[in-house]
Amino acid sequence: MSVAADTSVRAPLPVLGRDVTVPLVTGGEVTYAALDYAASAPALQRVWDDVAAYAPYYGSVHRGAGYLSQLSTDLFENARRTVADFLDCRTGDQVVFTRSTTDSLNLLATVLPDGCEVFVFETEHHASLLPWRGARVTFLDAPRSPRQAVETLERALADRDPHGPALVCVTGASNVTGELWPVRELAAAAHAHGARIVLDAAQLAPHHPVSVRDLDVDWVAFSGHKLYAPFGSGVLAGRADWLREAEPYLAGGGASRRVTRRGDGGVDVEWHDGAARHEAGSPNVIGAYSIASACTALTEAGFDALVAREEELIGAVRAGLADVPEVRFLSLFGDDAPRVGVLSFVVEGWNSSHFAAALSAEYGIGVRDGLFCAHPLVRTLLGGDAGAQGECGAPEAGPGEKSLNAIRVSFGAGTPDEHVERFVRAVRELVRDGARWSYRTVDGRCVPDTSARG
Repeated sequence: MSVAADTSVRAPLPVLGRDVTVPLVTGGEVTYAALDYAASAPALQRVWDDVAAYAPYYGSVHRGAGYLSQLSTDLFENARRTVADFLDCRTGDQVVFTRSTTDSLNLLATVLPDGCEVFVFETEHHASLLPWRGARVTFLDAPRSPRQAVETLERALADRDPHGPALVCVTGASNVTGELWPVRELAAAAHAHGARIVLDAAQLAPHHPVSVRDLDVDWVAFSGHKLYAPFGSGVLAGRADWLREAEPYLAGGGASRRVTRRGDGGVDVEWHDGAARHEAGSPNVIGAYSIASACTALTEAGFDALVAREEELIGAVRAGLADVPEVRFLSLFGDDAPRVGVLSFVVEGWNSSHFAAALSAEYGIGVRDGLFCAHPLVRTLLGGDAGAQGECGAPEAGPGEKSLNAIRVSFGAGTPDEHVERFVRAVRELVRDGARWSYRTVDGRCVPDTSARG
């Protein structure tokens, strides 16, 4: 099976770890096939090189008079502008550096106006589903088509108080099915009913261009570690007013413009109005720079070429497993729905944790099994009881026992053809012949039993 035809357009981008070898439980070693991009993508070689070149010049930002501090400050603020350009932000939008998508959405949750209603689909990643604890939240049922998603949101918004603030939170691409959501249409529906919208672009931004202006979203959040940029960094970008009017996410140096003692012994604080208001403490300069480097690299590579290659890889997986009836892919909108390089599936007769363990131990392939921090969605797709056991492992579950878990394969700009080809071959062989080794459950995880040969 050949995945790529036009290598000048479809060649993978260089990433770290592409030559790492791992041991097989059956003996020998093999080059590791990293097919868990949806959890954390490998760092682009370009990003690593840029960070390594800057590292000797690392210094504190904003408050240092020395050359390295000024250099680092310029680099940090230039990174902010690079991200704004990458997202096609509007004039007046703010780019706040955070730790992750989760951190970004929790930050946004702290700046909601009093009385704000939040609308979120049950299909969201927990980073989008759970931060809104101080607000009145309406959880929307999983739609079965993009049109139904828009109609569901419109009905929910029509029933709200039209005079109060409201926020819609929606993913751009599902971390479970990879399916693209109708963000532009959902944004139009939100605005038509006087609500704002935040886009969780954690899975979208590494695969497709994200334009705040074109999608007409109010905020966008994403993580560096999914965008080929390590070092624990993330972004919240969008409208400044709610961010400017709220108390700082964290109180401390950097967020404060002026602090003075009062006559009664207390202190008065004047907070910054800009992004610094929510970036207290010494910021993750290297993390911010790595995100900017990744944004530049992806822009220069061209998303048209990246999308075309990824669609070929998706097609190769589907075509390679089309005649394996035991494999069932999970989907909300249908198998033909546009998606990024994320596919989740179950295998008849297999516990998902066992299957993923065999892919790793016997073929050197890294995938993910479990509920993918999207428990309501996976349970809906698998038809499981909401109260049924379904943690990420497979406690006491043997090879043939049903588990409320799935297997996820995901890939992106750095995935070689061989990794996808090996994955397809491995799935076919495991379904046909079974595992070659014995496995047992340890601390909720299925692992090779090293005490006996399978």
